[in-house]
Amino acid sequence: MSTDRAHADHAHEHPTWKQYKWVALWLFVITVLEVWAYYIPAFVASKAFVPSLLIMSAAKFVIVVMFYMHLKYDHHLFRKLFTGPLIIAGCTLVAFLFLFAKV
Repeated sequence: MSTDRAHADHAHEHPTWKQYKWVALWLFVITVLEVWAYYIPAFVASKAFVPSLLIMSAAKFVIVVMFYMHLKYDHHLFRKLFTGPLIIAGCTLVAFLFLFAKV
């Protein structure tokens, strides 16, 4: 197999500068929302505060992994090798939260 052929098999489109700019903007907006939510005393005292912060931080995690770590553009096997154990770890953490919750 020639090097041109091998390179063609692994070729994929990388994000453009415009895409990186939009990703950075979305990360900035989510961070502003997280900080803004912290400075609202009534919201901090509510039960929706922690879940909303967890959802926003999870969204930022997914954005960073997919774009800045180029997982979106990698081979499907690498995605599965990353997301499979991540889902198992997340489910384990949720199970521990329910197991050791003080009601």
